[in-house]
Amino acid sequence: MSYNVEEYLRKDGTSPYEEWFMGLDAIAATREAKMALTRDFKETIKKRVECDPDFAKTLLHEAVDLLLDGDSATAKLILRDLINATVGFERLAEEVQKPSKSLHRMLSSAGNPTMENLSAIFATIKKSLHVRIETTVIAA
Repeated sequence: MSYNVEEYLRKDGTSPYEEWFMGLDAIAATREAKMALTRDFKETIKKRVECDPDFAKTLLHEAVDLLLDGDSATAKLILRDLINATVGFERLAEEVQKPSKSLHRMLSSAGNPTMENLSAIFATIKKSLHVRIETTVIAA
């Protein structure tokens, strides 16, 4: 199932949704961002990342969790939005030595990136965010 979020804009161009979204904590905002995003909403994600670096880290964490839990389609879409909001596809293409269009296709809901490509994508994002990823295995 896919959702299309369209923002209502006031006459002065401000968005009540953006104001609400910007006020959410990083985890709640990440859950909200899992919906299929419109272009305007993607810009809201980018603004949120610019003013709240922890939001970018939370998006990365959520993408990793989703990927490891078997929801690769949603994980790829979150990665795509994270890339748009941080390193950008052109710089990512240079870093991983793949065409930008190929990276866009890999990270579409129907894309099928190899483990090598995913590893390179994660490495570039980690470098850009100045983070490392640690995993823990616990009993279910």
